[in-house]
Amino acid sequence: MLSLLITLGVWYGLNTKFGQIPPLGKFLDPFHGFWQNEQTETNSPETELSLERLSAPVSVHYDQQLIPHVFAQNDLDLYRAQGYITAQHRLWQMEFQTMASAGRLSEIVGAAAIDYDRGQRRKGMVYGAQNTVDLMSENPIQKALIEAYRDGVNSYINTLSDGELPIEYKLLDYKPEQWTLKKTALLLMYMTDMLAGGESDLENTNALKLWGKEVFDLLYPDFYEDQDPIIPIDTDWSGINVVPVEKPDTEFPMDFVSQTMVKPHPHNGSNNWAVSPEKSANGNAILANDPHLGLNLPSIWYAMQLSTPEKRTYGVSLPGALGIVIGHNDSIAWGLTNAGRDVKDWYKIQFQDNNRTAYAYEGSWRTTTKEIAEIKVRGGKTVYDTIVYTHHGPVSYDHNFGNTNGKVGYAMKWAGHMRSNNQQTLLELNRARNYEDYKNALAHFSAPAQNFVFASTSGDIALWVQGKFANKWPDQGKFLMDGTLSSHEWQGFIPQEHNAHTKNPERGFVSSANQHPTDENYPYHTYSDGYETYRNRVINDFFRANDNITVSHFQTLHNNNYNLKAAELLPTMFDSMETSDLTANEVAVLEEVKRWDFNNDIEKNGPTIWEIWWRKLFVMAWDEMRNDSIAFDYPSSYQTIWLLKNRPDFKFFDIQDTEEIETASDLYLKSFKDAVNDLAELKENDRYSWGDYKRTYVGHLLQALPAFSRFNLPIGGNGGIVNATSQNHGPSWRMIVEMSDTPKAWAIYPGGQSGNPGSKYYDNMVDDWAAGKYFEALFMKDAESNSDQLLFSQTLTPSK
Repeated sequence: MLSLLITLGVWYGLNTKFGQIPPLGKFLDPFHGFWQNEQTETNSPETELSLERLSAPVSVHYDQQLIPHVFAQNDLDLYRAQGYITAQHRLWQMEFQTMASAGRLSEIVGAAAIDYDRGQRRKGMVYGAQNTVDLMSENPIQKALIEAYRDGVNSYINTLSDGELPIEYKLLDYKPEQWTLKKTALLLMYMTDMLAGGESDLENTNALKLWGKEVFDLLYPDFYEDQDPIIPIDTDWSGINVVPVEKPDTEFPMDFVSQTMVKPHPHNGSNNWAVSPEKSANGNAILANDPHLGLNLPSIWYAMQLSTPEKRTYGVSLPGALGIVIGHNDSIAWGLTNAGRDVKDWYKIQFQDNNRTAYAYEGSWRTTTKEIAEIKVRGGKTVYDTIVYTHHGPVSYDHNFGNTNGKVGYAMKWAGHMRSNNQQTLLELNRARNYEDYKNALAHFSAPAQNFVFASTSGDIALWVQGKFANKWPDQGKFLMDGTLSSHEWQGFIPQEHNAHTKNPERGFVSSANQHPTDENYPYHTYSDGYETYRNRVINDFFRANDNITVSHFQTLHNNNYNLKAAELLPTMFDSMETSDLTANEVAVLEEVKRWDFNNDIEKNGPTIWEIWWRKLFVMAWDEMRNDSIAFDYPSSYQTIWLLKNRPDFKFFDIQDTEEIETASDLYLKSFKDAVNDLAELKENDRYSWGDYKRTYVGHLLQALPAFSRFNLPIGGNGGIVNATSQNHGPSWRMIVEMSDTPKAWAIYPGGQSGNPGSKYYDNMVDDWAAGKYFEALFMKDAESNSDQLLFSQTLTPSK
């Protein structure tokens, strides 16, 4: 009996998940556990695989980077094969991101994810995804293609034994679900939230109520001085006939909000640019793109070539969605940066009673609808959360979430919830032949708003700021809106043809780096609280100063480490700061940063000194905003520097906790002395040089699991620099395309094609990415060419 009890105890222990520890028996099983996740891609790969519902064989050729070049006879077979191949290499990542989007992580990791899941449900992520599915399903051709992709993913899932599951499933002890159209839509919503989920309406309302409109406009202006917008300043807008939207004679609700939802990373953005044939050295247009996102493994991107007899497209896909997102075909190239426009507004809702069955609108009561969100919790009880919907959108904040009283809520109106067909834009760009095709493809794209750069083999270059933008009156959406008034509603949308754009500008280049789309002469209101202010000027200055531009110039610019922010403030700090009572050590640090050339190169100490000093100064300048009971957004770095230089005696620069009245020069000295203390500690711990201080890493999606991540990468740059690599954020894909008769491309990304940590192709590009190197992309003409540059080939055949 004792032996039996011990045996049962051991069996239970080896097959049960304890906290974050997987069932050790299953995990260590030599036939089904992690041992089976050793690299398999190139170990005697099968030359022929069977795939259900193919109409003809599909050829797949893997190049030296494990990038598949797929040749099919029609689009249905092509996208079915794309789904199958992508799932082969990225299945866990695909599904995990859709679970995160849908607010279902608690099913996998337990109670730790409940608050996150509630937030996702209250954002209306599933609601927006369903709207997208409904619209995509109205087009029978597009629906058939998405279903083919779905079927390809599921064909792979259905072949997997327990031993063949990706290792993350084994660590977390669960299995993949079948892929659906909604999962593809949820993936697109995941990106929409990442790129268009930020706003500061409630924080702005707090600031407006506390300090008034005059101070607010000084801290958070609509336009900055000395900026260089995406569309050239000399653009003539006189041909746009606009009926202005009148600002109503009403007041904004003046509520204080103590806390708000977690926002996307503020540096989610990108660079893109293109030069005309006249400005390039070889007479061809050249295009570049580098989207700045979180640095994760597996990489957010999966590179592919997708070909049929009608088209040949190369670039990166988003695992879980059809086609190429950023890339080129035989005729055009395109890339994206985040447009950053304010497309999410908040409306104060007045409920009739605590049951929240009706809400006030234009003097009457409108009926709400309710959704009971069921959040399943691994190892715990299911959590139920009632989410109320109004015609504005979901009431994200109420007495159950966000601490409002029972009769008040804040409803979200978001472009991400609208019926959108971004997938159709990608499919049409993949086969586009010219500028008109590109322009027509963009018309389907609603959110997240993007700056689409374009170049063609015929020599055209262009850039469209594309999204479905509400036509707002000044200040609309900047603060909490009154949900009882129709005048606070979106009054319509900017016509597609009026979206800011430029084609073949006289200056010979187009570019975007998340800055303001236009100058003040554009006849529509274009507010955002997060327009970029530094990278764009470095990029545009480079192109204005140079001709005969080559691919090598583009590579150098991608890796440019010049810190314009430091260059614009440090001289003022040096001139204004009182230095007579500095210690010998402080003088030495000051002299060292004075010798710095403003480049954030890894071996230099100047960037570290600047970064520590700037952070101390910034927090000291805005000590009024360090208030746990009220939510605030700090003013931008640009406006902070403008005020320090032009309004040094601004009242906010007086430190609240001292009796003295401080000005900017006092803050320079106090923050410098504090910085020197921190720098001494860094020096003792060998963290003084920029590379040692920044310690860039590419982390696994599971909270940067050390064994599956890459740490201490030697790469310069930082946020606000063209090489926008900070500690765990930066260029997630670098691409340069020369539009010769047959386009040539160079690319790199911080990861590898495989999602398997046991594969050499999991992170094989990371070191070259950190070093600023690129691989020359193989753009196969047909299924029979370039055999000497391939690792292996496979044929997907119709199953019998």
